[in-house]
Amino acid sequence: MFRFIHRQNIRWLLLLGLAELLLLSASLNAAMFLRYFRQPDEWALYARHMPERALMFALVIQLGLMALGQYRSHIRNSWFGLLTHQLVGFVLGGLGLFVMYYLVPQGYVGRGVMGIALLLGYVGTCAFRAAYLHVRDVEVLRRRVLVLGAGQRAAQIHTGMRRRSDRQGFRVVGYMPAPGETTAVPAEYLLQGNLPIHVWATQEQIDEIVVAVDDRRGTLPMAELLECRQLGIAITDLTTFFERESGRVQLLLTNPSWLIFSQGFDVTPLRRFSKRCFDLGVAGLVLLLTFPLMLLTALAIRIESGPGQPILYRQQRVGERGRVFDLIKFRSMRTDAEMDGIARWASLNDDRVTRVGRFIRKVRLDELPQLWNVLKGEMSFIGPRPERPQFVAELARKIEYYGLRHSMKPGLAGWAQLRYPYGASEADAVEKLKYDLYYVKNHNLLFDMMILIQTVEVVVFARGAR
Repeated sequence: MFRFIHRQNIRWLLLLGLAELLLLSASLNAAMFLRYFRQPDEWALYARHMPERALMFALVIQLGLMALGQYRSHIRNSWFGLLTHQLVGFVLGGLGLFVMYYLVPQGYVGRGVMGIALLLGYVGTCAFRAAYLHVRDVEVLRRRVLVLGAGQRAAQIHTGMRRRSDRQGFRVVGYMPAPGETTAVPAEYLLQGNLPIHVWATQEQIDEIVVAVDDRRGTLPMAELLECRQLGIAITDLTTFFERESGRVQLLLTNPSWLIFSQGFDVTPLRRFSKRCFDLGVAGLVLLLTFPLMLLTALAIRIESGPGQPILYRQQRVGERGRVFDLIKFRSMRTDAEMDGIARWASLNDDRVTRVGRFIRKVRLDELPQLWNVLKGEMSFIGPRPERPQFVAELARKIEYYGLRHSMKPGLAGWAQLRYPYGASEADAVEKLKYDLYYVKNHNLLFDMMILIQTVEVVVFARGAR
């Protein structure tokens, strides 16, 4: 997961996680003191094993925050959005604590203590996160990046990463045109290369040079770049830089050689085994937890549609290596939705969707029967979403590298679903492919766990549902 996240970003995330772990642990200790400082007998009873109790409290709350995306390397919410996500994360964490106290009764601290601790923890983490985001945004702590090139490729950084949230952790000092290159970057961002690059980079305290020239043949100052490398300055290809900072593969910058020689595409037997174990374990657990909801959903569909109408819906989808399988979902549309046999994208406020279907699509209950596809091995729990054969044939003809998303099993949840809303057009398919390729290249067990946890945010806020 962390292959393309810059080490400085990892350090910031570790700092945030560790600081909030200590802060949440301190919140439980403070709550215990406020609740029982006048009752020494109760204090002695509940104060036993406080380090373990405080650690469990902090980790469960952090798991709730992680489920709401509060430990992503790029957070683009407004302040109101951050506070809302933080609040919902604490609610989820509180529910998780009730489950943990049921499983581990020795960790129980009392409802009063837990309520005070949650309040102190929420106020404390919100205040700390505000200070953290302010400090992280200070210019002196951001990586200084020099872009070598000022043509069409280099302009992708200027146009594709315009927002400050897209540039968290780094600052583009400027663009240095290559000899004979037609500039596509505004003149105020251009730098004059009067000095050798390694001398200029040293004077300006450059941390990283991104190579983004339009044509590398005979234009790259290899000796000067080698000098920079020896001085400890990172040299990064534009495609790799974009992938690392944005969490997606920029198709306009990608070529076959980069895909061949870049890291990733882990298909070792160990990785396949770990992914299959992950799929079986998570699918079995989710099936156990949601089985009552599935029964209620089936009953609601039967009541609305009447006897004789199907409850489940089977639809052909394209899986690993292009193999077609029957995907199973709860029926959310009318039975005559595609009577003419023509496959259509679902649209916003689609009139083919039933009343029950509109609700179950919103909260993703219609997806639950796909757990059977996961258990059968036709799908993985995490991966690119499977598409219909008609759409795949058309998209593969129009979109380069589209077939790469079928190099692994499709998933019930995925990286593209977290980072991009519901796809219902060819343009959406292009954007989702950027995230799908990022996942295909960089998937591992830790990445799968992170996506699984953050999928809770998609369900809670009904993002992207139609």
